[in-house]
Amino acid sequence: MTTGVRRRMGVEERRQQLIGVALELFSSRSPDEVSIDEIATAAGISRPLVYHYFPGKHSLYEAALQRAAGDLADRFDEPREGPLGARLLRVMGRFLDFVDEHGPGFSALMRGGPAVGSSKTNALIDSVRQAAYVQILAHLEVSEPPARLELVVRSWISLAESTALLWLDGRRVPRAELEAQLVHDFAALLVVSAAYDEEMGALLRRVLAGEPADGPFGDLVGRLVALVETAG
Repeated sequence: MTTGVRRRMGVEERRQQLIGVALELFSSRSPDEVSIDEIATAAGISRPLVYHYFPGKHSLYEAALQRAAGDLADRFDEPREGPLGARLLRVMGRFLDFVDEHGPGFSALMRGGPAVGSSKTNALIDSVRQAAYVQILAHLEVSEPPARLELVVRSWISLAESTALLWLDGRRVPRAELEAQLVHDFAALLVVSAAYDEEMGALLRRVLAGEPADGPFGDLVGRLVALVETAG
């Protein structure tokens, strides 16, 4: 964290520094608990100078959210090479990296904070969800998703968000297991939808055709088979 040393900065450089400092503080505590005085001290400037660049904590919070939202959206960007299950596992790894690094900030982003009710804040959250949605469709090689596929993908994105929020409260599930579980959740949603719709069934068969037995999707199949055999 930047502390103590004062030096002259250009307007945009100082704004970016303040956003970075605020984001770091918001990542370790709820934004409601962070004061302008703390931000000023961490940035090595006076409180009035913070207000020179931002009208108040609300606007600084929104700017920090915008940077965090862009970072989070980038975590879903994955080269479209290799089995889908392995790609999704890497995406979930980066997603939970963000959650780990920005716990309180992630909670504030998804649950709201000082900017609750702000249309700008809601738009930022929606932009992250839309970026994730577009990326997943690209991995599935689908440009015009049918209604059931849109439901699957958007439901999974919501599930990943809510699962991460619950996991932050104590981290009682090992992270590696949680990453795999989220990928399995996606596969399970596809399977259930495919049971009701032939178009989804064709998509599922195409996805599974490229999956190795030792990949995340193959692991799920093996676990389900073992569970059924045990039940029998």
